[in-house]
Amino acid sequence: MKQERPSSSPSLKSLARLLPFARPYAWQFAGVIALVVVFNASSVMQPYLVKIAIDQDISSHHPNPRGLVDIAALYIGVVVAGVAANYLQITLLQKAGQSVIRSIRVGLFQHIERQSMRFFDNRAVGALVANVSNDTETVNQFFTNFFLSMIRDGLSILMILLAMFRLDVRMGLFSLVLVPIIFAVAAGFRGALRRRYQRTRTLLAGMVAFLAENLAGMRITQLFRQEVRQAEKFRDLAGQHRDANIREYLTSVWFNRTFETLGNVSVAAVVYIGGTAVLGGAIPIGTLYAFIRYIQQFFQPINAMTQQWNTLQSAMVAAERIGQILEIEPEVLDPEVPVSLSNDARGRVEFRHVTFGYHPRHPVLRDVSFVAEPGSFVGIVGPTGAGKSSLMSLLLRFYDPDEGEVLLDGVPVRQLAQDALHRLVGIVQQEVHLFTGTIRDNIRLFREDISDERVQQAARAVGADRVIARLPDGYDTVIYGRGANLSMGERQLIAFARIVALDPKVLVLDEATANLDSQTEMWVQRGLVAASQGRTTLVIAHRLSTIRHADQILVLDRGRIVERGRHDELVRLGGLYARLHAESGVESRLFS
Repeated sequence: MKQERPSSSPSLKSLARLLPFARPYAWQFAGVIALVVVFNASSVMQPYLVKIAIDQDISSHHPNPRGLVDIAALYIGVVVAGVAANYLQITLLQKAGQSVIRSIRVGLFQHIERQSMRFFDNRAVGALVANVSNDTETVNQFFTNFFLSMIRDGLSILMILLAMFRLDVRMGLFSLVLVPIIFAVAAGFRGALRRRYQRTRTLLAGMVAFLAENLAGMRITQLFRQEVRQAEKFRDLAGQHRDANIREYLTSVWFNRTFETLGNVSVAAVVYIGGTAVLGGAIPIGTLYAFIRYIQQFFQPINAMTQQWNTLQSAMVAAERIGQILEIEPEVLDPEVPVSLSNDARGRVEFRHVTFGYHPRHPVLRDVSFVAEPGSFVGIVGPTGAGKSSLMSLLLRFYDPDEGEVLLDGVPVRQLAQDALHRLVGIVQQEVHLFTGTIRDNIRLFREDISDERVQQAARAVGADRVIARLPDGYDTVIYGRGANLSMGERQLIAFARIVALDPKVLVLDEATANLDSQTEMWVQRGLVAASQGRTTLVIAHRLSTIRHADQILVLDRGRIVERGRHDELVRLGGLYARLHAESGVESRLFS
């Protein structure tokens, strides 16, 4: 299975591709910036107010208690304003950020839903789950933590520098010298941090994909006693992820400790230079206090910004992975001006010289042509790999043929809107997928326009009402875990009822009775007679008894139709169908 891999050097362009999702919330982000200005101003004012109190009201020749009261009151007001602004900015940013991520997550999910089947053939389900859940959550940290840090801490650095230059130009210049040193250290760590984060994310996605696929196939794992082998593989994947995480963490620790040491050395230098200036009478002691506080404040936002480097790296890698999915256009697209079939569509199916392959130069269908007249019952049989299910995939336009045309009522299915096509053609597959919800919800697929009476009629038509009557809450019984609380046969019957309730013009059964026991199959056979009335019915048969009375049987072998006709004709022909018929023992079945 293919997994999306980030490019060798994901950049801010990866995040820029997601900015359209943030545009509707631009005013909220602007409000955050305004509140950040208020918060930063309050932080910068606090050392300056203490400096005034020291120089003018405490250490002056004429102490001023009244001035101290005024400064203290003003200081409290500034602190309260800063706290209020900080609370509001965080609240507003979280609302905006979470809204952006919701938009990205929904947009990504809808984009994946629009993809053609070939997209899912080549990708691990676990990797797609990681894209929608983990990667979007990582990008969320960019819009909340990183964005706030860059705006708040960037403005804080600028305002602190302005305050220091206003106090003393010489000391301000010394502080300015620190800026290129800081950026040089950051640049030195940048490449290592990026590689560590990218490696960790890639390994995590692989581990999630492996876990999802193994949970989905747990029956097979336990049946063939593969628990130890799969556990060893997972242990190896988890070990690789652990080692990558440790290397990532150690690199981050070295990065942070380097900045911490640089900050402490700078404070010591300010104490020495500023203390010498105080002793020489060049600056008052309150100014020295303010400078020490400012230099500490100066490194706090810088350290906070460097801490967010992890977030930026992770977000760029995650955004790259999301962007790779969003850039993929579906192979099967609706026409710009789709043809609209009338409400009295007849359900005539035609394959006209169709050739198709899942991979180039490896066709699974070769020059296939046949017609299923409206209301007819057509059986399709053949050995495994003959191309039977591929026919149905082309009819439902999960794929487009490489050559030839598939037509419905004389209109190429390429010219129909996919939602209109899928309302006209319904399918029941061997592997039934049921959703979490009630039996009633699963029969009508959560469509409110399908009444309860219609749901019950559909269930009676296929014999599912007997099964439903035995369930504890009848039609309101809740289905869990893709129908784990129902037997395979019961799930199949629910799927038959679903297709009857949806009332398509063409009914496709893709080996849908292969997993039913004899008693259940008898119920379904009766239901199929009623369900196929007035519909074109195409049945891919595993049990030949299902198609014994078909109007036409198509026999496929190696992608070609090698025989066609009715049951008795094909048996007398003595070809492939006759051999399959003999192997199936169909004559010995009770309902044959």
